[in-house]
Amino acid sequence: MTDKQVLPKVTKITAQKRQGRYNVFLDDHYAFPISEDVMIKFRIFKGMEIDDQLQAKILAADDVSKAYTRALAFLSGHLRTEKEIKQKLQENEIPETTIEATLKKLRGLNLVNDLQYAGSYVRTMARTSDKGPIVIRRNLRAKGVLENDIDEGLREYPEEQQVENGVEIAEKLSHRYRRDPVSKMKQKVRQGLMTKGFSGDVITQILAKTHFEMNPELEDEKLQNEFTKVWHRNRRYPFMQRKLRTKRTLYSKGFQSDDINRLLDQQVDSQ
Repeated sequence: MTDKQVLPKVTKITAQKRQGRYNVFLDDHYAFPISEDVMIKFRIFKGMEIDDQLQAKILAADDVSKAYTRALAFLSGHLRTEKEIKQKLQENEIPETTIEATLKKLRGLNLVNDLQYAGSYVRTMARTSDKGPIVIRRNLRAKGVLENDIDEGLREYPEEQQVENGVEIAEKLSHRYRRDPVSKMKQKVRQGLMTKGFSGDVITQILAKTHFEMNPELEDEKLQNEFTKVWHRNRRYPFMQRKLRTKRTLYSKGFQSDDINRLLDQQVDSQ
């Protein structure tokens, strides 16, 4: 008759200094550490027999528990995407199988949800930043959010709000470019809005509602100052070439052709 195999028994369970962590002893020898939730899940108690297979399951569950604790610390006070959590756990050299099990647990508890994240992120960006939907979409892609979830999240930033925010941004930009001719100012504001992620149609609506200060005296002063500099810079050219070059430069800067011609007509060939 074959003797029954004697399995290791839990002889002692002691608490670690870290709250919620315990040390398990088998046959009076330290065997492995364990978290409280895993201890409860596997109903580990003094006198319990634990074979190699069960110990492997316990240790795998404890790995998930530790990764879960790290993930909760990373989530503390902030929503995160699955990709962000995965990257954080990878930085701690946690195995991929443990990371996937951890993410599954987080999903089950609704502690990670990329669709909810997208909606929250869009609302926050629309309220606190100067970024339009195109940049917001790019940011969400970088965070690993899927296109369908991004599309749904961007519903939180309706076109009317984009225009309202855009007008405020456009007026700030126009103030920055106030030394430029109005036409050039509008061009730079349009480019600025495109860079910030607003679409062409929305930008057209924004510009139509933006007040661009048009002071004729100030416009004349801008032109006169710029004309003086450009005319002087072109002094080495023959008179007609000098006029042509000056006109081309000023026109590219956004000044009106008639206004440029008016100043050019006042010039006399001094050669």
